[in-house]
Amino acid sequence: MLTIYHNNRCSKSREGLCFLENMNEPFEVINYLENVPTFKELETIIKKLNIKPIELVRIKEKDWTENFKGKTLSDKEIIEAMIQFPKLIERPIVINGEKAVVARPTELINKVL
Repeated sequence: MLTIYHNNRCSKSREGLCFLENMNEPFEVINYLENVPTFKELETIIKKLNIKPIELVRIKEKDWTENFKGKTLSDKEIIEAMIQFPKLIERPIVINGEKAVVARPTELINKVL
């Protein structure tokens, strides 16, 4: 089953959700601001995306610039920062089994179908 990590305040995330709704296939929506992923969950998502943790961070986000910009952080510390400040997590993330994409642009969802 497809899963989307979604933030309703984000237009790109809403576009990704709309894309999935138009497919008429079942999918799960995880509002990650309310249901913050655990360390293990984020670690798994990052592995599925085949990226480094910093690549999932919204580095222009205020929480990042005020708390972490210019600091040298380990991968573990970056994941912990995303848990502490979930707005830092890039969105939307769409997962299908072992495949995942950050759906920016929305058409990238096709890569996991």
